[in-house]
Formats: sequence, structure tokens, C-alpha cells
Amino acid sequence: MPETTTTPAATSVPVGSVPVSSVPVSGVPTVLEHGPYRADIAGVGATLRSLTHDGRHLVVPFGLDEVRPLYRGALLAPWPNRVVDGSWDDDGVERQLPVNEVERGHALHGLVQWADWTVDAADETDSHRASFVTQLAPSDGYPYRLELRATYELGDAGLVTTVTATNVGQGTAPYGVAPHPYLVAGEGRVDDWSLLLPAASYLEVTDDRLVPTGVHGVTERDGFDFREARAVGDLFVDHAFTEIGADAEGRATVEVVAPGGGGVAMSWAVSELPWVQVHTGDRPEPELDRLGLAVEPMTCPPDAFTSGVDLVRLAPGESHTASWTIAAIAPTA
Repeated sequence: MPETTTTPAATSVPVGSVPVSSVPVSGVPTVLEHGPYRADIAGVGATLRSLTHDGRHLVVPFGLDEVRPLYRGALLAPWPNRVVDGSWDDDGVERQLPVNEVERGHALHGLVQWADWTVDAADETDSHRASFVTQLAPSDGYPYRLELRATYELGDAGLVTTVTATNVGQGTAPYGVAPHPYLVAGEGRVDDWSLLLPAASYLEVTDDRLVPTGVHGVTERDGFDFREARAVGDLFVDHAFTEIGADAEGRATVEVVAPGGGGVAMSWAVSELPWVQVHTGDRPEPELDRLGLAVEPMTCPPDAFTSGVDLVRLAPGESHTASWTIAAIAPTA
């Protein structure tokens, strides 16, 4: 069985008097393998750079020497989705987060997606498991110190990702987390695939800035009821869904399936992640438009730092853990 592949973070090549890092643009790479599965994890953001099954892509990948585009495979913490205007009330203190969604004026997808995460040495010889650690330092907009650990593990059931956040500083820290994979069912694009999404409600947002306005039943908006699998077609979606149906073990499953029957499934415990953002990946660039369906199980909805809905609050020393699984769906015979 092959060992986990990593590139030493400290390696550098001197050019004159200036050392130049040999680390790839996406960060130190780690490769996991188990049976027909292969996962490539990038050190920047502990990002899922690619995931394949028998060579078939299950997520939209990006290159080793490429800056991660469009949050592909990123881990989103200490909040997923948007904080409207980047401003929030921290127990009576007005905080301002960096606005990185400039066109809409929001703070998007947390603070750790561009951090260099360190591979846990205990996993360096394991071919199917790796853990990554980073520490979020306090800042004006988020004055809390969190240690975050992301563990990726390949098995017969697919790729399981587990993220644990621990408040290692002072004060009670608001917290949320989500992944951001763009799922790929097979040949074609989002329009060609069917979607099973067992959610009874969705969060309506404004058309211009995607500011939340209220929760509605999926039957109240044309095309938003995917509780029975059906084709996505040209439908535009960039919304959070909730009231998610679960099986006897409390797990929800979203399935994206190509016309031939093969596809990809994503599952998680609804008690940990009661929301899921779904985005059809619409882009103005033809080569990027609707390449994959973003499925982002979340601990809380958009703008939870303002609303407080399902927001985790970590006292000093407390931890929170959430996990999700991505697996291949075999083509029908």
C-alpha cells in the first residue's frame, strides 16, 4: 500500500541571497489512496483539491500549482457563507470583519481558507488518513483564538472529513463550519444531471446581495423541491436549505446523478449540520460556468453572526466537531 505523499514545507532553493520556496502554489500536497479512491489535499486551507473513484472525478479539481479558484474544496470557518456587510454585534461590541466579497459587500466564508495548515506527523505514514492543524489568531473583527483540526480519511464508504474546533483562548467564541466541494456526477455539466435534496424549506435572499429575508417551504418557489430526484436543467440556485430529511441513523444524503446512472453522494448528520447551501456554480466565464454543483452542509445559515440562528458558541476549552462523507455512486447496469 503506498504511503501518504507529502512535500516538506521547509524545502527552499536559494536564488542569490533570497530563498525561494519550492512548495507548490496550492501548498504542501498530501495524497491519500484506498481501493479505487484517491484524494489530493492541498496545504493551503487544508483544501480538497481533487477526489477520484476509478479515475472519475467526484469534485471539480484544480491544479497543484494553481491558486484555488472559487473556493473549490475549501473549509469554511469560523463561519460559512456570508456575514452581511462584514459587521456583527459581539455581545454589545460592534465588530467589523474584512469584506472579501467586494461586489456584494460581505465577509465571505470565514478566516482560515488561505491559512497554511500543518500535517500532523502522526499521520505521515498512513496511506488513507491525514490530519491538518492550524491556529486562528485573534483579530479586531474576530478576537478569539481557535485551534482547528481537519482529518481526511478514505475508506470503502468514501472520503470522510472531520473538522474539530477548540477555543484555546479567552471569551466565548461564535463559530460555524462547512465544506465547499463542487460535486461532479460525470460527463456534462450541472444542467445535465439530476439532484436529490431531501430539504423541506429554503432561505430566501435578495437578488442583488443575497441578504437573507426569511425561511419558506420549497414548494413556494418554482423548481426548489428536490425531495424526489429530478433534473436540474437551467435552474439557478444559490440558497441555503433546511428541514432536511434524515434516515434512521439521523443522516441526510444528497445525490447528484448523471444520465447513465453514475454519480456522487454527500451525507452528514443533520444534528451536526442542519443547513446546506446549494449553488449551481453559475459563472460569466464559459469555461467555468456550471462545472459542478456546490453542496455545502453547514452548522448555521448565512449571516448567523447577526441572527444567532444555530450559531455554535464555544467557551474557553470547549470543542465542536462536524463531519461529512463524499462517495461515488456506481452506474446502473
